[in-house]
This record gives sequence, C-alpha cells and structure tokens, in this order.
Amino acid sequence: MKIGTDGVLLGAWCPIENNPYSVLDIGAGTGILSLMLAQRSNAEQIDALEIDEDAYEQCVENFENSPWGDRLFCFHAGLDEFVEEPEDEYDLIVSNPPFYSEDYKTENKQRDLARFKDALPFEELVEAAHLLLSENGIFAVIIPFKEEEKFIDLCAEVELFPIKVTRVKGTPTTEIKRSLLAFKRYELSTLTADELVIETARHQYTEEYIELTKAFYLKM
Repeated sequence: MKIGTDGVLLGAWCPIENNPYSVLDIGAGTGILSLMLAQRSNAEQIDALEIDEDAYEQCVENFENSPWGDRLFCFHAGLDEFVEEPEDEYDLIVSNPPFYSEDYKTENKQRDLARFKDALPFEELVEAAHLLLSENGIFAVIIPFKEEEKFIDLCAEVELFPIKVTRVKGTPTTEIKRSLLAFKRYELSTLTADELVIETARHQYTEEYIELTKAFYLKM
C-alpha cells in the first residue's frame, strides 16, 4: 500500500518532548509511523501492531531494511489480542486508524480492511491507550475533523486530555479535513488549536508543511 499524507503528517507532528523510551504504533500498515519515530527519537523499543498479513510482512521487511532494525518490532495481531496480556507500558502510543465508515466499499478487500472504521473502533483504540499508556505518556492520532469532538469526549471518559490539536486543510480554500490530536493523563488549563494548510496549489506545498515534513522526503 502506498504511503498516505495522513501517516506522514502524524509521524512528523507527533509530540516527543517526553523523550519516549517505548513506542507503540497501533495499526502500523507498512510501518511508516514507526520508522519516522525511530528517525526522530531515541526510543529504544518501538513496537508495531498490524493485523493484515500482507501489510505485516511488508512492515517487517521495511523494519529489517531500515537503519533502526534493532529498535523496531512488528506483532502480527489485532489490538484486542494485544491488550489481553499487556506486558509493557508505552511512553508514546500513535495510531493512524482506519476510518472511512460511510464511504463506498471497493472491490479490493484488503484496502477495505485498511479503510473501514469497523476494523478498529475508536472506543477500542481509546481503551487500549488508557490501559497501555505510561504515567507521563502521550497518545497521538490523526482522524477526520468531523470525528474530533466525539474522540476527545471518548478520551475524557478515561481521563486522557488533549495537549495539542492541529486541524489540517488541503488548501487555503477547502474545509478542514483532518484533526491531529495528542493526549496526556493530565488536563491543561488552556489549549489553543492551530491550523495547517498542506498546499496552495497542486504540489505547491506551504512553508509550514515543508518545515514539518522535509526531514522525511528525498525531494521537498
């Protein structure tokens, strides 16, 4: 599967000021988030979780071919299996969850699995973060903007509170499409959301997007 902008955005944007020792990437796909966080941080343990067999195999191959192979490990399992016997807490949990709930189903079953929210309900994701996040850990996701309020409410139910919110637009004139959200176990007294625009025209990237992601593109 090709790398999407959502994964690149989350991998570049995700806060790491708590200097995570351990990272968990839920629904890793080909491993892009884990690889970006290996490049950005000094985390010693980066675990990825992927249920789809083909994506899992590609993820393992990508990890082995990377300079950080000794810090990266992929589990071929669903989140429900993984949380049954949690062995570790994580200082950073990231997820670019599948979410196209009301969109069409394609002829490609594998793509459908990656795209449909029923492959990973938000409730299950939030509960896993609640169970697996260390005391000072950060939980970061990218979701559709229209789901932002619901997701923040779900997190509040398990006492996870937003510390950073960025809303993403494709161009200056289009509506907000995505929300980048980061949570911790304590509440900030004030939180200001900011906005990121990706392009001014086709392949004409904004300075903000270039600044955020240039470390990960060969040509930017």
